[in-house]
Amino acid sequence: MTSKRTKLWPRLADWVLWASVALSSAAHAELQIDITQGVTDPIAVAIVPFASAAPADGGFDLAAVVQHDLDGSGRFRAMNRAAMHAQPQHAVDVVAADWHAAGEDYVLVGRVTAEKSGPLQVVCELLNVLTGQVLGATHFEATPATLRHVAHLVSDFVFEKIVGARGAFATRIAYVAVEGEPPAQHYRLYVADADGENAQVVLDSSQPIMSPAWSSDGQWLAYVSFENRVSGIYVQQLRSSQRQRVSARAGVNGAPAWSPDGKRLALTLSGSSGNLDIYVLELATQVLTRITDDPAIDTEPAWSSDGKDLYFTSDRSGGPQIYRTDVAQHQRVQRITFGSSYNARPRLAPDGRSLAFVTREGSDYRIGVQDLSSGAVRVLTRGSLDESPAFAPNGLTLIYAGRMGGRRALATVAVDGQVTQRLKADHGDVREPVWGPFPGT
Repeated sequence: MTSKRTKLWPRLADWVLWASVALSSAAHAELQIDITQGVTDPIAVAIVPFASAAPADGGFDLAAVVQHDLDGSGRFRAMNRAAMHAQPQHAVDVVAADWHAAGEDYVLVGRVTAEKSGPLQVVCELLNVLTGQVLGATHFEATPATLRHVAHLVSDFVFEKIVGARGAFATRIAYVAVEGEPPAQHYRLYVADADGENAQVVLDSSQPIMSPAWSSDGQWLAYVSFENRVSGIYVQQLRSSQRQRVSARAGVNGAPAWSPDGKRLALTLSGSSGNLDIYVLELATQVLTRITDDPAIDTEPAWSSDGKDLYFTSDRSGGPQIYRTDVAQHQRVQRITFGSSYNARPRLAPDGRSLAFVTREGSDYRIGVQDLSSGAVRVLTRGSLDESPAFAPNGLTLIYAGRMGGRRALATVAVDGQVTQRLKADHGDVREPVWGPFPGT
């Protein structure tokens, strides 16, 4: 084995030997959003309490979830209910001038109704109080169990009507949490709503779990699990918990990434030689295609949105940088990142126009975004150990892991740098976040 193959980059190849995984305590996976920076002039919106269909709706306060979503985005300032001079439930009952005089820009009104032996009906209307016009109205069917999800869909409706881009409140995130201290650590893979609520355990293990990745339809997760102290790549259907090991080859099995069509996984394998390279695995047939063949460390593959290219991290130029290769003609490799001596962990924006990655500034590791057409790079975070960036499906926000107050925690940052949030766990460490797709896609 050459010296190049035996050296490991800081943090980048720490998954090569499971014992080197630096994860520490986290007993609860509940996440709470703490806005650390918002826009300087947030949009003023009044979320009027919805008319209730109690007892059929269980007394669920749908408007409170919408208010929490919009407040938590950092782009809105929701009106305090105590300051509301009226609480209409229909657009025709809104006196726009009164709300404008109170300093509001928009008003959302709505109602939950119940019909005999049928689903709950949720109707809402959004008004621009400057013009008095209804910007839009929407309707959802729900059960008491799905009202929280419907509330997120209402938030998405408001966000899109005002901001002009699809909201991501009704999406989900996956992440890893760890309890205990070495060597007696315990690992859990969680899926939760984008606001950190409704966290569900996908896998519970005494051995490390790493590199979760969503399928494009949001129905499956791929991940690395070190069961029996050997790395293996698994795919798991979330609804049924159906689980299958798809790679347990000699050496390293790591960094799975779903192709956009859901039929293939890009992954990192070392084989018995110990050399890390990128491969593509056809899930239905188990046919394996080698994409890179270089004495360097090649790892962390990420697909382009059209499935034609793979971006990956390699030290073939002497230090970690990001490269692109055509999947069909993988002999053609192009270097993408320059500037910093360390650029790693590529993640493509949903529109394919920009690339997020971990970059080094001095002794600090931070999250940067590069415009792929111009090559311009913007560093978005200011931590000392920020890692694992992942785009929201609307491309407006990145979630990542960082060290905060001596512990690993999750955070988000808007791609324009204006809004930052910290997702606080009750205690302990959470890491390796990945944002799921839009529901139904």
